[in-house]
Amino acid sequence: MQRLAELYGRLLAGLALAGCAVLLLMMLVICADVLLRNVRIVPGMRGVPWANEVTEYALYFITMLTAPWLLRKGMHIRIDVLLRAIPRWMAWYCEWAVDLIALMCCALIAYYGVMAVLSSHAIGGMVVKVLSVPEWWLLAPLPATFALLAIEVLFRMLRLYAAERGPRTDAVSAA
Repeated sequence: MQRLAELYGRLLAGLALAGCAVLLLMMLVICADVLLRNVRIVPGMRGVPWANEVTEYALYFITMLTAPWLLRKGMHIRIDVLLRAIPRWMAWYCEWAVDLIALMCCALIAYYGVMAVLSSHAIGGMVVKVLSVPEWWLLAPLPATFALLAIEVLFRMLRLYAAERGPRTDAVSAA
């Protein structure tokens, strides 16, 4: 199981690295757009017409690519004041309850995300702005990400089970 967790961690790190690459490309597109709007390098070209649209999509893809890795690293928002105030054994059970809720939510979002992708693909839905793209291309990362988040929640539950009874220590805390 430890080997599987390590391989999964590498997958998530690779996805986070891909998210960084998308961020770099987004920055380059924005810089090119600003430069071309202000400096007449290419005659008749004022900016990159599709820059805003592509950066909107890029922000979404960056979020989808990095979310599971951030959860694994415990770098998500965590308010644990209550967990630090109650007895350790009770905090441990609260962690379990929250993990179960998170697992159910991630699984439901992944399921309904797949249904939305399949539905959009079946009807041939398109998003038409400056660029025209099939809607399901934009929807597809959502169920994939939430499936990965659900798997990470399972690994978190295994780590919590193996840890000392108390609030989890593998997440960033204000304490």
